[in-house]
Amino acid sequence: MSWDETEITVRFNEVDSYQVAWHGHYVAWMEVGRLRLSQRFGLAPQDLVELGYIGPVVQLDVKYLRPARYADKLVVRTTLVPAETAALTFKSEIRSGTGERLAVGTVVHALTDMNGVLQYRLPVEVEQRVANMRAWLDEGACR
Repeated sequence: MSWDETEITVRFNEVDSYQVAWHGHYVAWMEVGRLRLSQRFGLAPQDLVELGYIGPVVQLDVKYLRPARYADKLVVRTTLVPAETAALTFKSEIRSGTGERLAVGTVVHALTDMNGVLQYRLPVEVEQRVANMRAWLDEGACR
């Protein structure tokens, strides 16, 4: 499995009174990675809207393994997991600069039309963009 990688530095406002990154920021960092990867293939939220669809989050799972601290350099690794339904399932890893896994997570975006009607199959335009992303990830073209 290949991953797209995004570098993040833990900012002062992201640590709590225990001097570790607050747990909610991991979700935001995962979103930065997802958005970066999605934008490469015309699957960012604004791209979906232009096609007449939205992708609300219907599932989010995060497992915290080790804390990140102020000024740590992190790598957010993101990949797209094949789905059998009209959904985009992203898997993420947040790693320290030395490669240690700090958190892992998965987020699922269902695909609906602009009226909120759930799609059961990916529309052709979206399916082609997903196929392009999968091919790019599979050939290891990412960072």
